[in-house]
Amino acid sequence: MPLFSLCALSLALAALPPSHASTPRNTLWISLTEKAIPKGGVRPEHTPLTPRALARRARHRTDAGLVDARDLPIATDRLAAVLATGATFRTESRWLNAISVEASDAQLRRIARLPFVRAVWGLHASQVTEAPQETPFEGGISGGGYGFMDAQLMQIDVPSMHARGFHGEGMVIGILDTGFNRVHEAFHSVDHPVQVLAEWDFINNDGNTGIQEGDGTEQHKHGTWILGTMAAYAAGTAVGSAYGAQFVLAKTEVVATETVIEEDYYVAGLEFIEAQGADLATSSLGYIDWYTPEQLDGLTAITTRAVNIATANGLPCLTAAGNAGHDADPLTHSIIAPADAFDVITCGAADLAGVIAGFSSDGPTADGRVKPEILACGVAVASVNSTNTTGYSGVSGTSLSTPLVAGATALVLQARADYGVAQLRSALFATASDFVSNGVTDPTFVRGYGVMSALDAAKRNRAAEDLNLDGAVTAQDLALMLSSWGPCTDPDPASGLCVADLDGDGTVGATDLARLLSAW
Repeated sequence: MPLFSLCALSLALAALPPSHASTPRNTLWISLTEKAIPKGGVRPEHTPLTPRALARRARHRTDAGLVDARDLPIATDRLAAVLATGATFRTESRWLNAISVEASDAQLRRIARLPFVRAVWGLHASQVTEAPQETPFEGGISGGGYGFMDAQLMQIDVPSMHARGFHGEGMVIGILDTGFNRVHEAFHSVDHPVQVLAEWDFINNDGNTGIQEGDGTEQHKHGTWILGTMAAYAAGTAVGSAYGAQFVLAKTEVVATETVIEEDYYVAGLEFIEAQGADLATSSLGYIDWYTPEQLDGLTAITTRAVNIATANGLPCLTAAGNAGHDADPLTHSIIAPADAFDVITCGAADLAGVIAGFSSDGPTADGRVKPEILACGVAVASVNSTNTTGYSGVSGTSLSTPLVAGATALVLQARADYGVAQLRSALFATASDFVSNGVTDPTFVRGYGVMSALDAAKRNRAAEDLNLDGAVTAQDLALMLSSWGPCTDPDPASGLCVADLDGDGTVGATDLARLLSAW
């Protein structure tokens, strides 16, 4: 179960009288007074954090200690008291110390009188960054060994990371989205089937993030495309960026026209992903209609606040900038929350030539920070068809550029376990195309630092002789060199050279060996 209090909550729900559908109901957050701290302080065993999550926090958390009061679950007696008013539970947030409910005006008045209730505020509807359409690919396979996905991965140097042995093994990627229809052939390769470490449907409160009874016909599509860009593996037809990784899936967004989903599910989903020990989280969801431009300041939106907590816990987070377009005025912006979070990696969209997509949203944030920061392809991005189990489609939007950046970033983190959130951001930005060329970011806040390079970000501050990028030239690097001895037969896709061909003569030989040994 994703939250400690769900068992007790189920008992409370079972005891409630039936609600009256005709009574108008409000969707609300119930903010609570401070949690009771266990004697001796908060310890890991008081929280739902897995050992993997604690290990990541030990390496990269920037707040003091491993855990704090924000990690404690909401007390079950408080949940029961709120639900005893007749309110309907939606979700809860450990980090915000709040419960989300649907309640009538009369129930709200009773809730407000409870001694542990601090405040109540309303919620708003959310939306994916766009409602994209998938265009099935027809005819033969385009591109090289990655099939339909070749060009979009080449652009951000993913094949170069694969050539060095980084495919996402040992990494856990969390995804917040609409649902994930994992029936496609590319998710069931004998060699590399999709690996799901954990999943939770926060809409229906169960462990199935696929298509369920009651889902709209569009519900599963968006999340399936996002997962496909990273996890697909159909050799020679469509190979994703991080097919060796494991995934934590959170179904948080209702797509059907007559149903709205609020930011509370997003927050609960992000807490779930962090608690499972993910190495990074990515989302192509956005929130803007009820916020003013001045509120995109890194401090106001609920999802933005949750992302700030996640990154402070050492969890790199990526999000889409949005698809509202851009202008050349640096004083206006069209980004969406949580793209304004302080340390989130905000992703814009370009085409395969690196030209910014017309729909890609611009910054800066309300307080003047650079957003978006990183670009990848967001135009006709190849992914699995969301319904046809053998088809492949092109989909456009920052929704698709974001998982391309996320999958590539997982490879960077696989190579560079020393990168925390700040170090990762620095490496990605310093090695992105525009910053490398110009030494500055785009002054109009449209392109940020430019198109990412997974290889250059991973190689930052590493010697050329450090072939496995672990910070030392050792026997492992020697073994890699000897395994590719002789003429280059499997060159790096980006440079055209073998990884161990240090002198660039097309052969791994004595000169390369001498150079490696001199750097030992």
